[in-house]
Amino acid sequence: MGYLATLAAVTLCYILVCWVKPFGRCARCRGVGAHPHLITRRLRPCRRCHASGLRLRTGRRIFNYFAAIQRDAARKRVA
Repeated sequence: MGYLATLAAVTLCYILVCWVKPFGRCARCRGVGAHPHLITRRLRPCRRCHASGLRLRTGRRIFNYFAAIQRDAARKRVA
């Protein structure tokens, strides 16, 4: 029973974090927005985060997906 309560608490905390801070640091550039080239070691803009250093969290991406489905369904019902 304790495991289930712990899992529920962790899930609720992650949902709260996704709501309050939808963007997290990019894993590739570690939030800098650039990373060194393998050969020349020159800093190159990060392609994964488009040099912003931020990426949308997975939980927020899932929430946005289901919100778009609900929004499209509501729009079709009215029309």
